[in-house]
Amino acid sequence: MEGGQVTTPFGRRPVTLALVKRQIATTKIKDGASADKWKVFRDASEAREVLGLQDRSLAVLDALLSFYPENELRQDAQLVVFPSNIQLSIRAHGIAGATLRRHLALLVDAGLIVRKDSANGKRYARKDEAGSIEHAFGFDISPMLMRAEELACLAQQVAADRIAFRRAKENLTICRRDVRKLITAAVEEGVPGDWGAIELRYLEIVRRIPRSPALNDLTALRQQVELLMQDIVKLLNLGDFSSKMNTNGAHFEHHIQNSNTKPPTELEPSSRKEQGEKSRVERQPTHVPIKSFPLNVVLRACPDITNYGPEGEIRNWRELMTAAVVVRSMLGVSASAYQEACEVMGPENAAVTIACILEKGGHINSPGGYLRDLTNRAKRGEFSLGPVLMALLRGAGHPVKEAV
Repeated sequence: MEGGQVTTPFGRRPVTLALVKRQIATTKIKDGASADKWKVFRDASEAREVLGLQDRSLAVLDALLSFYPENELRQDAQLVVFPSNIQLSIRAHGIAGATLRRHLALLVDAGLIVRKDSANGKRYARKDEAGSIEHAFGFDISPMLMRAEELACLAQQVAADRIAFRRAKENLTICRRDVRKLITAAVEEGVPGDWGAIELRYLEIVRRIPRSPALNDLTALRQQVELLMQDIVKLLNLGDFSSKMNTNGAHFEHHIQNSNTKPPTELEPSSRKEQGEKSRVERQPTHVPIKSFPLNVVLRACPDITNYGPEGEIRNWRELMTAAVVVRSMLGVSASAYQEACEVMGPENAAVTIACILEKGGHINSPGGYLRDLTNRAKRGEFSLGPVLMALLRGAGHPVKEAV
């Protein structure tokens, strides 16, 4: 790399002490140090939120690295790249000039590149008589070599935090499911206790779930749900409740899932003849066609519904609809509300809607009221599952274009 001269930016760009400090630090890279530039890039991509970068910033960084001919960043190599804005824009997938400059500034602020500006601000290289680059003006990517180990640690920490967040979310979902089902079971089995107050406590906890919760939020909320669970268990008087559960056998398990003995949307007719015997009154309101999506897309957008499928997985639409019945009961959605949704949207789309409501979790105060509102909008042709699924896919980090 080039020897440790500190330079200031060309034109009106200000110089800061942090910028000077970074330039000095790049002169202290250990002798013989090297790193794979794409490995460092992947680590920086993983840690982009910590570094304050956006997706476009990474596209610009990717383009900059493509102008460095070797895959390995070496301490003894020339680590300044000098593409023009036009060349850089082309390799960054046609990014606009103003946007390009903004994201270059973000990369500088993040400490991943350093400007090496010439006297007139142009980017170029001077070569010696042998044709080797003697001095270059452009963007110095040596900070990526200097911070290779740091970026790897940041990436590992971000990945660990993501796993911890996912587990905390799953644990909270399971705790909520358990509380919801126990309350339903206690009410339906006639267990003595102020279950209305317990229900209000549960709903109050759910309402406190932020739109974009942090790990600490999920942990604190889980603790509150677990405390509520302890109070419920005390009220249930486990000895009597367990014996009652045993005498009921499998009937109780089905009873939680479906309090209505003959819901037309939860038990499908076994033949076309039986379907034809339904009256016109029973079929109203008329089914409103809604665009359907592949099952794998639905499950990627709504992974939480999988926990309620047979044996903890969903392999086909029938299993999704079965899981939706369980979730419907857990969320406190009445059988009549779900039946109407099935008649208006179709059973598959109604099941997908329940999966979306489950995925949104605490952002919906009244799942039953929300489902009825969506059903009414579907009747008027004002509701589509597409934007909902796409938003959930984006939130989960899935590429929407490929998913659709």
